[in-house]
Amino acid sequence: MSTPNDKEKILSAFGGKKGLFDSGIPALVFLLAFNVTKEVSQSALIALSLSAIVTIVRLINRETVQHALSGVIGVAICAWISNRSGKAEDFYLPGLWTNAIYAFAYAVSNLVRWPVIGLILGPLLGENLMWRKDPLRRNVYIKATWIWVGLFLSRLVVQYPLYLSENVNALGTARLVMGYPLFILAAWLTWNVIKAGPHLRPELRPSN
Repeated sequence: MSTPNDKEKILSAFGGKKGLFDSGIPALVFLLAFNVTKEVSQSALIALSLSAIVTIVRLINRETVQHALSGVIGVAICAWISNRSGKAEDFYLPGLWTNAIYAFAYAVSNLVRWPVIGLILGPLLGENLMWRKDPLRRNVYIKATWIWVGLFLSRLVVQYPLYLSENVNALGTARLVMGYPLFILAAWLTWNVIKAGPHLRPELRPSN
């Protein structure tokens, strides 16, 4: 039976509040800086500097730096690509690539009956991979994984045309609107699907 503690485990698996902040705030800063400076390189540098500062703060406070470091690396790649091309919209290009890769990987995992959400959450919920021996429980994870496929594809459908139109403000705004809100919605839907779905049969649950 799912518990409130399971809900926290699920949310933490997707980054938690701090993870969302660390990985998402640089994109907002880049958009704001570009509207002020109109300079791609300067805006990218500001976003990269902020990401680095967040990482240092996490280290000082002895907090997890996984998402902050991912943010630094991600922003560095975005900054390099946009500086190289001189196009502000290219700052968001790696994000489009990432969503395409994730959508493909998550969809394939469902088709081969190894849903990614099951691989992530099974061990956290004490099921390990035993859910694969329970067709009903496996289908719960497949359903949850389709939620994330939908998230990634919806971002591509909306944002890629904006990228092609070179509308930086519209692209940046869409990135923000479809970032935190959709991510939180997908995590919430995942929790509800797992909570409402059939649970792992007791005889399959690993003993402590």
